[in-house]
Amino acid sequence: MNARKWLSTASTVVLLGAGALIGGATSASAAPTGCSYQIGGMQASSYCASGTGEHRIHVLQRHFLPEVGLIPIEGPWVPAGQTSLTRITAHTTVAVWIDTRG
Repeated sequence: MNARKWLSTASTVVLLGAGALIGGATSASAAPTGCSYQIGGMQASSYCASGTGEHRIHVLQRHFLPEVGLIPIEGPWVPAGQTSLTRITAHTTVAVWIDTRG
């Protein structure tokens, strides 16, 4: 295959791939909104009221032994309208946040 034909073929493949990415990005998809979290007892949860994406709860705790350090805990990815729930430890909670995607 000569260089000109190869370049033409490669350009077509790149353009088709870019079109697929752009086309996929325009589909109806919205990150979850109306999100909140709760911590109680030995569990943490997040809930997002609307959107078409997913969310999950994250908790960062500090172990009582300094040499152990931080304990990252995360719940499962779930669709908006469902609860992401995870068990946590009795250690000090340093941070809590909700990840969203979609």
